[in-house]
Amino acid sequence: MRLHAYESSRTYKDKVKFYHDKKLMKKNFHPGDLVLLFNSWLKLFPAKLKSKWSGPFVVKRVFQSGAVELESSTEDDQQRSWIVNGQRLKHYVGGDVEQFASVMMLVDP
Repeated sequence: MRLHAYESSRTYKDKVKFYHDKKLMKKNFHPGDLVLLFNSWLKLFPAKLKSKWSGPFVVKRVFQSGAVELESSTEDDQQRSWIVNGQRLKHYVGGDVEQFASVMMLVDP
């Protein structure tokens, strides 16, 4: 009976893994592509209207392991680059990114 339960759980896990892997889409990045980076630290601070994606950044180099080297230029014309996991990226298809913030002052009635 224990052996049957073990085999049944193993076949269930294999079916779920096959279904999950079938739904995954492979993302291919090439040097020069514009990408957005997922900010995982924003999960700790719930904010409904804050975007969890930052960027756009330029792909500098792609490694075989799936890691991607990103490049960003700051206001001081310094090139900053770092390596991130490719699963945290998605292709950027928009135009210029607009940064806006609004402040609303509330008054007691």
